[in-house]
Amino acid sequence: MLEQIVIVIAAYFLGSIPTGLLLGKAFGVDIRTTGSGNIGATNVYRTLGKKVGILTLAGDCLKGLVPVLAMKLLGFSDGWVALAGVAAFLGHVYTLFLGFKGGKGVATALGIFLGVSPLAVLCALGIFLLVVWKWRYVSLASITAAALVPMFVIIIEHKSILTFMAIIISSIIIQKHRDNIERLGAGTENKL
Repeated sequence: MLEQIVIVIAAYFLGSIPTGLLLGKAFGVDIRTTGSGNIGATNVYRTLGKKVGILTLAGDCLKGLVPVLAMKLLGFSDGWVALAGVAAFLGHVYTLFLGFKGGKGVATALGIFLGVSPLAVLCALGIFLLVVWKWRYVSLASITAAALVPMFVIIIEHKSILTFMAIIISSIIIQKHRDNIERLGAGTENKL
């Protein structure tokens, strides 16, 4: 059990690494003071371009994937897998290194769900791309995909603990997008 607890703690610290902020600083930009002020891949993409945005997306995604895969590869239960996923996600959203203020968690959640249910990710990605194609709002696509992930996880995986993890993560993602929801309602949200 000590090994599992160490992995969960390490997952939080890994999740806390502010990928977008570090990459932005490498290019001489404090991403928190530009664009939306968010440290996530969308703001980095809009501020620093496609390559840095993709690097941020990949880094944030790996922060969720690595702890989940570590738990699975070591043969630990789905409960420990879920706990490691939630820890990594909370690390990103409430990062220790930035006064517990972090990103919105979409890319880190992507990594977690890739490790837990790749088919659920494929379904959510289809919804995400459809929403972006139709309405050109990344925030709306993220919110919609997040809202549907728990349904995809329960249908595909049939594991309540993983579905519970998906509900927690999805709820926080949607809550972190409350400003975007207000802007969508007011018609002032930025399009892709």
